[in-house]
Amino acid sequence: MKIASFFSGAGGLDRGFENAGFEVVWANEYDKSIWETYEKNFPKTKLDKRSIVKIEPADLPDEIDGMIGGPPCQSWSEAGALRGIEDHRGQLFFNYIDLIKAKRPKFFLAENVSGILAARHRPAFVKILESFAELGYNVSYSLLNANDYGVPQDRQRVIIVGYLEQYGKLFTPPEPEVYKPVLLDAIKDLEKNVVPAGDKNKTNPKQKFINHEYMTGGFSTIFLSRNRVRPWNKPSFTIQAGGRHAPLHPQAPEMVTFGVNDKRFVVGKEDLYRRLSVRECARIQTFPDEHIFYYSQIADGYKMIGNAVPVNFAHQLANQIKKDLANTQPLNIKKIKAGKVIDVSSYLKLDQMEMEEVMAELC
Repeated sequence: MKIASFFSGAGGLDRGFENAGFEVVWANEYDKSIWETYEKNFPKTKLDKRSIVKIEPADLPDEIDGMIGGPPCQSWSEAGALRGIEDHRGQLFFNYIDLIKAKRPKFFLAENVSGILAARHRPAFVKILESFAELGYNVSYSLLNANDYGVPQDRQRVIIVGYLEQYGKLFTPPEPEVYKPVLLDAIKDLEKNVVPAGDKNKTNPKQKFINHEYMTGGFSTIFLSRNRVRPWNKPSFTIQAGGRHAPLHPQAPEMVTFGVNDKRFVVGKEDLYRRLSVRECARIQTFPDEHIFYYSQIADGYKMIGNAVPVNFAHQLANQIKKDLANTQPLNIKKIKAGKVIDVSSYLKLDQMEMEEVMAELC
């Protein structure tokens, strides 16, 4: 099946879908610091470099089976200002919806942070779900942890999937895997050949393994307010888009508590506390080593990796979609409610108390 990708970034979602047998024929990414990385890793895909607000339906290929994307998450992030739909980045969700309306693919997928489920965003989130449903799609959403799907980090994300209603299908996530991968699985072999970033945190020309360099410099008091070290036998903390807040390498002991919001390095072990390298973050996001990231400022490497959808997670979602839509024929519409996947038509009929119970369960 042919798909179009939006807010494509470094291509984590796209690579996962390609691994499942989909063909990404068109992609859109506005951030010029990512263009080289995307184009060199996806040489067969046409990359549109404009903002989504400038894209018209006629700009997309005539025949596409699906549309995938992760609209900017800063508006909904619990670590951000939580401006939601009032932020212009939050409004980009509706540009995505408008293009789906015009092209009417068999399916769409939208990925976002768990903060979109926060109580203050409930009206906006309902509006988003309702807008998708009004286009003639059976819509469901689910809050999933990527660690359940072959990714060695705790990373909770909201996945919204819609199928054209005439197919009579509703997306239900694949069953979580029994084994949850940990840091040891992902980065142990990289422990000894890492190098620090070059001058002013630019890329280090003496790196021994591509992208295997880490940001240097001090740590903010906010960063030091809690433990930032996970041991080898645990999944990583969430890989974020900022290098200064990258998790610390598991070679160091966990930080010691001295008071409320006061964690410190173990005395005598200070030299062990370094940030994960760009390549280590990429491994934790399950990018293969042949997926190269191009940048001069190391911060750009962390940003594009932290904003990506983990490849293995995307792969499993894509496999489920492929399975659901195999040999689809128009059927009588059948809607279901199962587990933490809520049929949008049911969700919109919930009264305030029921809605709060649903949100409490998901959060």
